[in-house]
Amino acid sequence: MSKPLLLYTFPTPNGVKVSAFLEELKTVYPSIEYDVESINISKNTQKEPWFIKLNPNGRIPVLVDRSRNDFVVFETAAILLYLQQHYDVKNNFGWDPKENPDEYSQTLQWIFFAHGGVGPMQGQLNHFNKAAPIDIPYAKKRYLDETKRLYGVLEIRLSQDRDWLVGPGRGVYSIADINVLAWVRVHAFSGIESLDEWPNVKKWVEAALARPGFSAGFNVGRS
Repeated sequence: MSKPLLLYTFPTPNGVKVSAFLEELKTVYPSIEYDVESINISKNTQKEPWFIKLNPNGRIPVLVDRSRNDFVVFETAAILLYLQQHYDVKNNFGWDPKENPDEYSQTLQWIFFAHGGVGPMQGQLNHFNKAAPIDIPYAKKRYLDETKRLYGVLEIRLSQDRDWLVGPGRGVYSIADINVLAWVRVHAFSGIESLDEWPNVKKWVEAALARPGFSAGFNVGRS
């Protein structure tokens, strides 16, 4: 029997963002269930015509909400926001824009920071380190330096007596964290061997990794 949600994904950082959040949601709302279809990005399955109909950009992940007339959501940040809006009914991982407009705005700010900064820059770093057909030292240095700078931005935020990016006091674990943690946790793969340069970021990553829900999302979609 089909489950209410269908996730097309692969465990890249962008894929992990959504699977980790779904697993976190399941720890609070056990009734949430989802099917997974693994997309082999090494074979460009995401470029096939049937997938392009779901996401014209030809990227994973894609969420189909069968409980809402097969509504399709693509782009990781949009999927996180959608799931928080429709499935996090107690707002455990986010804030209502009317009841808590400041926290909601801050959530968007940090999501967009990661979506336009950490993800693209670290992604390019991975490409030039791992996949480029020729060695381009300038590109490697450029994206390494920029990724480190962005980690420094996170360090500034977390050094302000905070455990998490958004929320009152020391903050509350939310989709703002999940959206960027999925990238920072694979820093070693990107050539940044240690987070010691950013002690508060290191502590933040360790705290997230200790969460069973977050860690459960790492291998979802692996074929």
